[in-house]
Amino acid sequence: MNITKSALYGGATAATLALTLTACGGGSNGGSASGGAYDKNATVGVGSLYEPQNLDNTAGGGQGVTEALAGNVYEGLFRLTDDGKVEKLLAQDYKVSGDGLTYTFTLRDGVKFHSGKKLTSQDVKYSLEKVIGKDSQSARKSNLEVIKDIATPDAKTVKVTLSKKSISFVYNLSYVWIVNSEAKSLKTSEDGTGPYTLNKWTRGSALSLDRFAGYWGRAAANKGVVFHYYKNATALNNALLTNAVDVVTSEQSPDALDQFKNNQNYKVSDGDSTTKLLLAFNDKAKPFTDVRVRQAVSSAIDDKKLLESVWGGYGKLIGSMVPPTDPWYEDLTKVNAYDTARAKKLLKDAGYGNGFTFTLDTPNYDPHPTAATFIKSQLAKVGITVKINTITPDEWYTKVYKNRDFAATLQEHVNDRDLVWYGNPDFYWGYDNKQVTRWVEQAEAAPTTAAQTELLKKVNRKTAEDAASDWLYLYPQIVVANSKLSGYPVNGLNSQFYAYDIQKKG
Repeated sequence: MNITKSALYGGATAATLALTLTACGGGSNGGSASGGAYDKNATVGVGSLYEPQNLDNTAGGGQGVTEALAGNVYEGLFRLTDDGKVEKLLAQDYKVSGDGLTYTFTLRDGVKFHSGKKLTSQDVKYSLEKVIGKDSQSARKSNLEVIKDIATPDAKTVKVTLSKKSISFVYNLSYVWIVNSEAKSLKTSEDGTGPYTLNKWTRGSALSLDRFAGYWGRAAANKGVVFHYYKNATALNNALLTNAVDVVTSEQSPDALDQFKNNQNYKVSDGDSTTKLLLAFNDKAKPFTDVRVRQAVSSAIDDKKLLESVWGGYGKLIGSMVPPTDPWYEDLTKVNAYDTARAKKLLKDAGYGNGFTFTLDTPNYDPHPTAATFIKSQLAKVGITVKINTITPDEWYTKVYKNRDFAATLQEHVNDRDLVWYGNPDFYWGYDNKQVTRWVEQAEAAPTTAAQTELLKKVNRKTAEDAASDWLYLYPQIVVANSKLSGYPVNGLNSQFYAYDIQKKG
């Protein structure tokens, strides 16, 4: 599962998607392509706070496995670029039936896995079935369960039949890694088709990738990449200052940025983010079953002050699950805005005039503990007592996501276009509004992207009005790199970090 640090429904028809052929290229890059000579045999050091839990993105690999392996080691039929466009990748072409229920994909010639095995339609079938399988922890599982049948008429052809129309099907396929159907031990090893192979993963320290000599597309612009993992932002910044790494994928310490901004040896990029920090209520557990209580909690928290305290002048207030880069974005920050008097009145109307007590399950990594302490202080002003329960990511997955054993929790949601989770009453937060569910279903079956967008705007406004969650803020996406580097991604879309275009001057 990759909630932390996963969009179920995308937003474009097969007919309207701008699908172009690229391999190892495209999207937004940090700095222009290097005008001077660069070292094709350089190793690029990448600093990150997000080490994988394991190397399988259907087995709870987390944000770290997406960052390191997506696009670098594993590829899909389609690729989502750093600026959100969908491009054909392992699919050379595809056709859609008139009723929109059957997709026929033709695979690219000459593609081999790192083990040497040739890519066939059986591998695609296996990979899709792996995502929707019983034991899959993939956040793509529920939306891809629309798949009714997968046929492989020949080695180059995959025919997928859907149980109902899915306007986002091709978009969602960009998240599915194509894996060798004969591969074993995928939690600790890999067998993808990407421009890099896994060299070594030293848990708690680093994960290294080597350029794959047998890659079907354009070779990576560097010889290899090493993801170095750090426990906190200070250690990460020190690594960059001492040249232990060349680039930091996501800066988590805005107070430290001046030392890079005022230094010609570094470049600071402020890209587009899709990561939201949520105070997620269990909408099926009292007192959060009452919309007035959820609205009161939302109104009692000064999101602007929280954002400023954590990120300084970076980041954005959003007021809903939808970031500005999503097609159905609307500024809803005035809905359930900060207003302690309103919060107290709502609590009184709901029968909680004297307040109440609840436990806030809080992941143990930044910024969650800081945000939890801030929320506790804010809610105390309207009579609500918060007990902070600090837990590990693994504990969060079991307690909150799997068992639904919580009252409220803090969590990051990384992906774009993930508003539609509120249309699923079985999702971990338990929001259940039948009209919202219908709108989400209608949006997915919509004949055009315009119709889809209008329906999802309704979902966005209704969930905001209902305070289905409290969307505290949108993270900034700050990438800091050595000025010798160019070609790195800056937008951090869905936590992916394509390394193959990175050029390093000698």
